[in-house]
Amino acid sequence: MRILNIRMAGLVAALLCIAGGPSTAQQAVVTPLMTKELADIPGKEAQMITVEYPPGSSDPVHRHNAQAFVYVLEGSVVMQVKGGKQVTLTPGQTFYEGPDDIHVVGRNASNTRPARFLVLLVKDKGAPVLVPVPRSEGGLGQGPGPGS
Repeated sequence: MRILNIRMAGLVAALLCIAGGPSTAQQAVVTPLMTKELADIPGKEAQMITVEYPPGSSDPVHRHNAQAFVYVLEGSVVMQVKGGKQVTLTPGQTFYEGPDDIHVVGRNASNTRPARFLVLLVKDKGAPVLVPVPRSEGGLGQGPGPGS
């Protein structure tokens, strides 16, 4: 029985590696494009970024403390905010996150192709783009993050 369990564990590990599982996924690449102070809204700025998810990549649970407008440029991404429905988006589709939303799912839908999207954030001047949220606050309990 013990030999069978060791073989099964080895098989599971091999399948995760072949499928591009969490142990091999790369981090998302965030590229700032521009930041502009919003003269008509004191203390606020707009920031535009692109995010590229390599195959199998996912984000930790986080929030933006901003109005976030997402537009998918390439590939497919899976998004969900706490209390919302999980959606899979393809090029030309959009997603919105409000300043109080907790982003519980953000990942590439593919383990073989990259995905890329544009994000426009309207936020407090100088505020960070992303703020990590403990898994317990995100409603996901303790343990590893999404995709791990």
